[in-house]
Amino acid sequence: MLPIKVPPLGESIVEATVSRWLKKEGDAVAAGDTLVDLETDKITVEVPALKPGVLAKRSKAEGEVVHVDDVLGELDETAVPATVGAATTSTAQAAPKPAPPASSAPTAPLPASRVPPSQPDSVKSSPAARKIADERGIDIAAIAGTGRGGVVSKPDVLAAPTQQRPAVPQQPRGNGATPGERETREKMTTRRKRIAENLLQSQHATAHLTTFNEIDMSAINALREKYKEKVEKEHGVKLTFMPFFVRAACQALKQFPMVNAQIDGDTIIYKHYVNMGIAVASDQGLVVPNIKDADRKGTIELSAEIGEIAKRARDGKLTMEDLTGGTFTITNGGVFGSLVSTPIINYPQVGILGLHKTQDRPVAVNGEVKIRPMMYIALSYDHRIVDGQQAVLFLVRIKELVEDPAAMLIE
Repeated sequence: MLPIKVPPLGESIVEATVSRWLKKEGDAVAAGDTLVDLETDKITVEVPALKPGVLAKRSKAEGEVVHVDDVLGELDETAVPATVGAATTSTAQAAPKPAPPASSAPTAPLPASRVPPSQPDSVKSSPAARKIADERGIDIAAIAGTGRGGVVSKPDVLAAPTQQRPAVPQQPRGNGATPGERETREKMTTRRKRIAENLLQSQHATAHLTTFNEIDMSAINALREKYKEKVEKEHGVKLTFMPFFVRAACQALKQFPMVNAQIDGDTIIYKHYVNMGIAVASDQGLVVPNIKDADRKGTIELSAEIGEIAKRARDGKLTMEDLTGGTFTITNGGVFGSLVSTPIINYPQVGILGLHKTQDRPVAVNGEVKIRPMMYIALSYDHRIVDGQQAVLFLVRIKELVEDPAAMLIE
């Protein structure tokens, strides 16, 4: 028997949750076939078969928490696949039954508009799977369950193609509850638990403080409008506002290196490079992939990398390399309509820049009231090594560079 073990999960990750078994006991597998998916707080890890054989045992059930080197199951390298031997029998058993005698009274089919949907109560399935199947109009009875005992799990439904079934009148529902339910409970995923722990750790382990400023976005708006079509045509990337803020932040971090530093015990580690973290909201929760050596890249290159890394985050295709090594983070709540907020530091970093919604507001310009597109920006910082003066001047530098984009070209 060849043990199937939890592989190394990445930097600082010691546990995961068994998300989904892709093979059943007795299934034949080839070398490289994915046996089980493990969900960590950052990424989903696929555990492949190292050699061909038969999955003899699944030692861990879906939903169980496992640690590095735990045994997930056993692979029999010498066994003959049971599925192959049973193929002939199952085929014979699946042969169509003889038609009933002509004297038997035929049963008239129901009109198409009256075909009842499958009853989820008669199918072994999880509450989350039933909820998603109902929302997507999927017949849950037609889905093969891969959970223990053939239970249809959430990943099974997500992987199933959306099929339209006859419309059935639905009772009004609130917050995803079924009729008559006043409360529902759902177990936290490993990722959600780790996000909660990291946020609490950041609040407890740092001297958390936030300072604010505002930016006139007129110059950046004009620059983007002038070049966005040309950039997309010649380089195939969309020119958004984010790369300009990344460029500005990288230059400001060079001037104020303590905002790009890290505390290790009673030592301050100064980073002479910028791995810029970009907070991305995905269906699995918030992730912060980072662009390596962002301070050495131009606006077009940053635009392409930001678009690519955000797509991988939404598709769940991030690697550990994407998620480790960040030195500073930018989060943009403005895409969801946030006008102002106090972002939480991505510990053990010591600073995070928060961007917000651009909104037309009256401002004083050379003694006159003008309507300008304004954005509030926020810097949350660890007051243990970043003083208030440095934090304020850091934001002022960001403001100066964004309001005068040509200044970014000087360095």
